[in-house]
Amino acid sequence: MPMLKLYHNPRCSKSRETLALLESRLRSDEFETIRYLDTPLSREQLSALAARLEGGAKALTRENESDWKALALEEPDDARRLDAIAATPRLMQRPILDDGKRAIIGRPPQDVLALLDDA
Repeated sequence: MPMLKLYHNPRCSKSRETLALLESRLRSDEFETIRYLDTPLSREQLSALAARLEGGAKALTRENESDWKALALEEPDDARRLDAIAATPRLMQRPILDDGKRAIIGRPPQDVLALLDDA
């Protein structure tokens, strides 16, 4: 099984539920928890993550955040979305489980199990 990465925000209930689900099914050495607000992803890392995520950069964006609405971007392209997330990491959707080939948003948390089943 490839090393899994969980992009995690401990303030988010869905993210905490996803972490608990992984902890109940995997050994601690089988996945890495990345607190992306403490260690933001670079623009290049965000682009690569979006490429592995169904729905791409649009799915990666938390459009209901006030910071996103304040940008008032009409029909933003992927580059503008990724630039916005790089500048304001809390705009990144969470939680996300990534195996390096495919990434899945844990909403609901059980959705991430598809990556475990594929391994």
